Amino acid sequence: MLSAKCKEVVPTQMRPDQEQTLRVELLLSKAYELRGSDLTQSIALAKEALESSQQLKDLSLTGKSLSRLSLFYMINGEHQTSVELSQKAINCFEELDDDLGIADAKYNLGGVYYKTDNYHLGMVYLLDCLRIYKKHKDYHNESRTQKSLGAVYQILGDLNSAKEAYEGAIAAAISVQNKNLESNAYNPLSGILLKMNEVNEALTMIERSIAIKKQTGDIRGLAFAIDGRGKIHLHLQQFEQAEKDLYQSLDIHKKFQEHLGTAMALHKIALMWKMRGKVKKAKTILKSAIPFSDSHHLSLFIYKCNYLLYSIYKEEGKRRKALSYLEKYLEAKDNAINSQTLKIIENYELISRMKTLEQRATMEQQKAEIIIKQKEVEQSAQLRQEFLSAVSHEIRTPLNAVTSIVSLLEERSSDAEKELLTSLQFSAKNLMRIINDILDFSKLESNKMKLDKHPVAFKELLGNIHRTYDGLAREKGIDLVLNIRNDVYNYYSVDETKLFQILGNLISNAVKFTEEGSVTIEVANQKTNKHTDTICFKIIDTGVGIPDNEKTRLFESFYMPKSVMTRRDGGTGLGLAIVKKLVELHGSTINIDSVEGKGSNFYFNIKLARSSPPIKVNHKTSEKLVGKTAILAEDNEINALVMRRILEKWGMKIKRVANGKDATTISSTQKVDFILMDIHMPQLNGFDATKRIRTEENPNKLTPIFALTADITAINNEEYEKYFDGFLWKPLQIERLFETLVRISETEKSPIPYL
Repeated sequence: MLSAKCKEVVPTQMRPDQEQTLRVELLLSKAYELRGSDLTQSIALAKEALESSQQLKDLSLTGKSLSRLSLFYMINGEHQTSVELSQKAINCFEELDDDLGIADAKYNLGGVYYKTDNYHLGMVYLLDCLRIYKKHKDYHNESRTQKSLGAVYQILGDLNSAKEAYEGAIAAAISVQNKNLESNAYNPLSGILLKMNEVNEALTMIERSIAIKKQTGDIRGLAFAIDGRGKIHLHLQQFEQAEKDLYQSLDIHKKFQEHLGTAMALHKIALMWKMRGKVKKAKTILKSAIPFSDSHHLSLFIYKCNYLLYSIYKEEGKRRKALSYLEKYLEAKDNAINSQTLKIIENYELISRMKTLEQRATMEQQKAEIIIKQKEVEQSAQLRQEFLSAVSHEIRTPLNAVTSIVSLLEERSSDAEKELLTSLQFSAKNLMRIINDILDFSKLESNKMKLDKHPVAFKELLGNIHRTYDGLAREKGIDLVLNIRNDVYNYYSVDETKLFQILGNLISNAVKFTEEGSVTIEVANQKTNKHTDTICFKIIDTGVGIPDNEKTRLFESFYMPKSVMTRRDGGTGLGLAIVKKLVELHGSTINIDSVEGKGSNFYFNIKLARSSPPIKVNHKTSEKLVGKTAILAEDNEINALVMRRILEKWGMKIKRVANGKDATTISSTQKVDFILMDIHMPQLNGFDATKRIRTEENPNKLTPIFALTADITAINNEEYEKYFDGFLWKPLQIERLFETLVRISETEKSPIPYL
């Protein structure tokens, strides 16, 4: 008949079979909950659940009921019954191919075997359970199993493995916030700590266990915890507290028919009376403990009690009695050792296999976690790339129009107007530099940044950088000095933008934190090889300096020194992090020498290849582009207008289209000299349009195609990158565009065909 308490919580309006199934689940749950306070009631409820499950012919519920009933009989010391019920449960779960059900039943078998001195066979079952629980991330049962394994290791004298198992049990229990399981492991772990002479830690841990057991109402578990505290008091020779704890523990163990706990308490109580000099009491207890342990197959306590009697009679000078108990101790120990040795031999292969399976399960779990994390990282990176692509395109596109229009207006403006246009150009470039800091940092973090080198008038570049920041320095009343050694060559192949970023960040920081004195840019040739020079750059200031404790963190992302207290001195905190990564991209390292209150010196070396002079836009060179034709694929009307004006000024003929589809159509009907392809366009994007031109029948299959894009992530598209002759970034550098087109026009070698 079903429990009245269970009937109260069953919802109405359910089918009879659903109602019966729910009641079985409630019965098993209630039975498990009561196991620590009323084991008799737990057994009764589990039997009721088993009967109902069999009536329902529900194999899963039957297996669960058998497994729970087996657990309760194991706790009650009825080991043979527990084993029989576990075997029946395993049969049910094997028919259902239920891994976790099999593990639950095997856990009971493992408990029975190690509690009846068959430690190694118990270990086999427990290791098998642990493998399954880890595989399914069942932390509740993993904790129980680890605790039982810890007990086996402890009995076998492997304290390190025992400690590791108990700590694993605690970690698993905490992960599911199960206080009872947590406290179950604290108790034996305190015993390990006591053996390691870590007494205070052991006492703290056992008190924690007792507090939790009282809080949760687990009386049976409380008995083991109190026994553990009694052991610590005994170790400290605090006999009154030990006596109180050990007898309280013994009473609870007897009430719950906990045979292992009873034997443990009896042995400790006898030892306590011996230590207090009351050997008569000790003998009486020991002589009752030996037959009790024998009747319940607890050989460990048989020879422990015999040894204690031997030591008592030896101290009394009763040699014959002492010798008889010594012989009994040795016989019991030999039997136990021989028995265990045989069991080790019999189960060695099983134990080895279980260990291997456990390790494999752990590795598989770790591998699965790594794969999940990797997918999360990849998804995050993909989202970041998509965000950067959108932000880059939306911000750089209008800035491209601003800077390009300014370049056109400068040629036809008065000196006064040119000064205003120069200020506008500087402001636009400064805004672009801030945007670049954020976007380029993300690109550097994903290891997607590449150097884009081309011939540069090196000293002219350094002069431009100096002029860019000279006004900022003069506003503060300090000098910005540029010293270039004579051995520095005039022309190098350089990634102009990235070198500007490195030096610009260092110079602006130096000016920002220097209130008087100067900032000096020193550039020298450290070493010359056949075609390359190693150039040393130094940015030296007479500013506030940097404390030693901040130097190591200075190049971290978003880190700003504590000395930065005002908005005027602030920033994104990305500048030096970008400097570090860009210098590393050049195969070098950034260094710093600084004294607080006296200034700083940032320095680095970069190997640069000497080059021929870059091509400048002038009347003579622009003739090389006269009559050349180009398809301009650009959907933004303003950008298209500006680009047309620039290209037509050089004498080129432009065929403009507003999407990738039209670009493929016009390129299939007429041969041109260049194709300038925007990436983000409607109907067909620049990637797919270029791929079609390269791979389909098209008169422009070998025509140079350049990507015109504001999207900094475009070059990372490995599938399409091979189809382009180069990437020209918006906002466009007019001279860079001119140089690229002229060099392509001058070369006699055809571009490499795309297949």
